[in-house]
Amino acid sequence: VQLQASGGGLVQPGGSLRLSCAASGLSLDDYTIGWFRQAPGKEREGVSCISSSDSSTYYAHSVKGRFTISKGNAKNTVYLQMNSLSPEDTAVYRCAAPGSGYGCYDVLNQYYYGMHYWGKGTQVTVSS
Repeated sequence: VQLQASGGGLVQPGGSLRLSCAASGLSLDDYTIGWFRQAPGKEREGVSCISSSDSSTYYAHSVKGRFTISKGNAKNTVYLQMNSLSPEDTAVYRCAAPGSGYGCYDVLNQYYYGMHYWGKGTQVTVSS
């Protein structure tokens, strides 16, 4: 099983980026996917999640209304569209799949131990 996050980069405040989490060895029909981020000196934060069962989406207050999580139609990929970015969004972003018995509630509440699979991070830097 592999989760591969990509799409990070340098963007100006107010700009947009789309992150991708490509999954291999597992099906998004069976696994919920969440996005975490961690900025230097700060706690890891669960920012968004999409459930396997009905593709319900969930967001942290800090990103609600600006970020959108979705599944690709054909590819086994989850996307995180990030709009209206600010320097406070600067962080390493990682996608993760909760293990059995865990789900989006755990992602949004930072229950890291409940995550069964982790992707490597992708750096997002928001700066002018």
